[in-house]
Amino acid sequence: MDTPLILMVLLGAVALFTPMLEGIFKGEMRGKFSGHLAVATLLLAILLVIYQPLTSPLDLTASSSGLFRNDLMGLFFALAVLIVALLVAVSSLNYMRGEPNEPVYYSLLLFSALGMSLLAFSVDLIMIAVAWELMSIPTYILTGFRKKDSKSNEGALKFFIMGALSSGTILYGISLIYGLTGSTNLFQIAEATSTITTGLYPVALLAMLLLIAGFGLKMSIVPFHMWIPDAYEGAPTTISALLSAGTKKAAFVVAIRVFVIALPVLQLNWGLTFAFLALITMTLGNVAALTQKTITRLLAYSSIAQAGYILIGLTVALQTELGLIGVLFHVFTHAVMQTGAFLAAAVVAKKIGRTHLDSYNGLGVRMPITAFTFTISLLALAGVPPLNGFWSKLVLFTAAIDGGYTWLAVAGVLNSAFSLGYYAWIIKRMYIDEGETVSRVHEPIAFNTVLLSAMVIIVVTGIYPAPIYEFARLAVAALGIV
Repeated sequence: MDTPLILMVLLGAVALFTPMLEGIFKGEMRGKFSGHLAVATLLLAILLVIYQPLTSPLDLTASSSGLFRNDLMGLFFALAVLIVALLVAVSSLNYMRGEPNEPVYYSLLLFSALGMSLLAFSVDLIMIAVAWELMSIPTYILTGFRKKDSKSNEGALKFFIMGALSSGTILYGISLIYGLTGSTNLFQIAEATSTITTGLYPVALLAMLLLIAGFGLKMSIVPFHMWIPDAYEGAPTTISALLSAGTKKAAFVVAIRVFVIALPVLQLNWGLTFAFLALITMTLGNVAALTQKTITRLLAYSSIAQAGYILIGLTVALQTELGLIGVLFHVFTHAVMQTGAFLAAAVVAKKIGRTHLDSYNGLGVRMPITAFTFTISLLALAGVPPLNGFWSKLVLFTAAIDGGYTWLAVAGVLNSAFSLGYYAWIIKRMYIDEGETVSRVHEPIAFNTVLLSAMVIIVVTGIYPAPIYEFARLAVAALGIV
């Protein structure tokens, strides 16, 4: 089964059809139908991704020629980003109700989900560039979806400018790689790099630096993170969840395919570069998060810190198999727990109308389901056992030690302990501090469904992490890198 092609047809066709609902349905029915159609489409896409490894595992190592590789790595990342998109779509049924242009919102969401899915399977630099834009352009519009909100406009403009710079940087890097190797297929590039003379190494180095900078914007790596707090704060909070938990993960699969699979033959010491980036990214993200006054900006900086943890795995990817396993494992766990956290913030913003941390005082009494599920997500982000975030961080830190970067593992542990401070601060506000009122607030069914689903995944994959870990291990083993 050609999963990339099927996803392209399914998600692309529904995304193109959804805006036509503007002229077919009127009023609230228009948004309701388009929302439920998007949810059903994403659910079907997830079932298709799950179906293949369960029924035809021998077909997963398809030919490396062409634009896509239908392998376990692609299926793993596609599953992660599609789960995020589904949770965002379900929560949007309530969050975006009554907003103008709802069908367009869901159409853009599906296009972005398609772009992320195609990135998961892409093994050609041209296809990566196309899928990158298919993922990015809808998110620029979604970030500024509330046109009358000045913060939304500011965040979208910053995001667009940085995104355009990122795309140009990536294309320049691709052009240099093509000039060096004569190909844009990652497997052919890997073969051609072994014949590159040492005199051309500076050009190869420049190409790699350009790609690190370009991909670093979506991966939230310092110093390419400047747009994130403003964009996350200005965007509808459901879209902040998509940006943090979805598009970032798609960028990491591209980084794996390019930096680990296609160009390790150059034998340049990328480990130390990624180690340095990991250290400053997780440290700056955690320190900045501690000083924030709004929940969206706090979670934005927390997301930056989490990108630093994932970079630890890339640092030692060529030294130990645990490196890439840790990357995949934390990609999945972070996708779920970060989505749960942002969507909890979304329902609070929707029902209370504020994002300031003071609005969380006494939330445990006013919105008990939201507060409880939010607490589980925050504890998982901090790496508290036995939740899933603990196990994925454990694998990453163990990989760092095995790969000879013990100091980086120690830095990761210290950063995780530090992050518990501001996560616990929010939990204290919800359950210990008194709010302005104790009156109950209605918690929408759509949000409760999403938050409880995310919490169940966090708890179950924490108590029994073996299936996800094994899926990640098989995906890495199939690559045959280490």
